Amino acid sequence: MKLYDIQQIALAVPAQRAFAVIADPRRLPDWAEAFAAADTSSAIMRTPNGEVRVGLSIAASPAAGTVDWTMHFPDGGVGRAHSRVVELASDRCVYTFVLHAPPAPLEAIEGALEAQSTALARELVRLKALVEGR
Repeated sequence: MKLYDIQQIALAVPAQRAFAVIADPRRLPDWAEAFAAADTSSAIMRTPNGEVRVGLSIAASPAAGTVDWTMHFPDGGVGRAHSRVVELASDRCVYTFVLHAPPAPLEAIEGALEAQSTALARELVRLKALVEGR
């Protein structure tokens, strides 16, 4: 059973510009479907059972280009996502995203991960439009 998915998207902007948007938790609702709102310590996430407030921590390193999120759910579950912005040229970069299976019972992970992977593909297209100013 697959427990992760890795996706990437090329961005026609400097890496620093992409990083600034991606590392800002307040921008998550602009491109990430699951987030209704977010700040530096919490988020309101959309779930199949309605919206839920979660604890949110962001570990971002401009020097490394990494942006990692940890979400603490009310039931004690912990969700994680890891990502990286890599400069390709002064005006181009690539953004990679490691999507972990959600904190769910083992029998539910495969379907949930597949659904989240499909959503991630849409989100990366939305992120591209956002950072490229389209």
